[in-house]
Amino acid sequence: MASINQNMHRDALPDFRNLGVMLRIVLIVLGFSALAALAQAEAWAGVLNQLVRVSAAVQPALMLSLLVLWALSGWLRRLPYVEGIVAVVLIELLVAAVVYQAAQTLAAGNPYTGLERYWLFTLVATGAVLYYFHLRSRALSPALTEARLQALQARIRPHFLFNSINAVLSLIRQDPVRAEAALEDMADLFRVLMADNRDLSPLEREVELTRQYLSLEQLRLGERLHVEWHTEKMPGDALIPPLVLQPLVENAVYHGVEPSSETGLVSINAYKVREQVHLVLRNPYRKQGNHHSGNKMALGNIRERLALHFDAEASLRTTVTDDAYQVHIVIPYRTQER
Repeated sequence: MASINQNMHRDALPDFRNLGVMLRIVLIVLGFSALAALAQAEAWAGVLNQLVRVSAAVQPALMLSLLVLWALSGWLRRLPYVEGIVAVVLIELLVAAVVYQAAQTLAAGNPYTGLERYWLFTLVATGAVLYYFHLRSRALSPALTEARLQALQARIRPHFLFNSINAVLSLIRQDPVRAEAALEDMADLFRVLMADNRDLSPLEREVELTRQYLSLEQLRLGERLHVEWHTEKMPGDALIPPLVLQPLVENAVYHGVEPSSETGLVSINAYKVREQVHLVLRNPYRKQGNHHSGNKMALGNIRERLALHFDAEASLRTTVTDDAYQVHIVIPYRTQER
């Protein structure tokens, strides 16, 4: 099992194509603009006018910066962390120089007396933005989130492991080939469960892992478990946090199928609409079940990891009807090349 180690955190630049990241950058720069206006105003009555002047100089550079960072986001995130920071700082200084020179050429006015002061504001704001995301990444990723992920994995392993072993034992004599395939599925599944699962992985791999899990449950539940896959429109190269789909399917089997002697249908739908990936899981709902706290823990853990990787661009919604429980995950479409 991967250890919970604060020092294992890997620094990385934020995803400049993420809506939440862009909004935070705008708010931080606006905050610095307000501070600059306060520092330059001679009286409280002149703060608003000074803020307008500062914003007139800052907003064009901010908008151009966001466009450039969005366009170069993939390249920047592939750079080593320190080199990425240097590249971002140089980009911001270049953007500031271009906007400043354009303002001077157009005689649009500028709240600063020279390019040096404009660069100073840019350096301070850029440093604050990068430091904020550095602190945010460290606060969200290592200790708390990884500890909850490890706790979730520890809950998954025992009951599933025992059930799977018993199912394989029942097959060894009557169907040794199938028993061997089941043991290979178990090995693959637990290899992933015990790995360091903080990096994104292809959706195709997550679906394959979930299929292996369901094939093991099929040994135990037989015809009681009926699975429908809808992956014709699935973008297999989309990157998602690992162990998102499999725990949800495990909960679907545990809460929706296992408590009843009747056949239970688990439906899994993965598709892409525009630049978003949708994962929809539907299973029977049993009001009499007493395991819902475990289900909430799995959902809470997945929500945390979606927020960690995709910020405001990801969502997880649950819908409950009289006889069905549905989980709908939406994440931005990201690949290794994007």
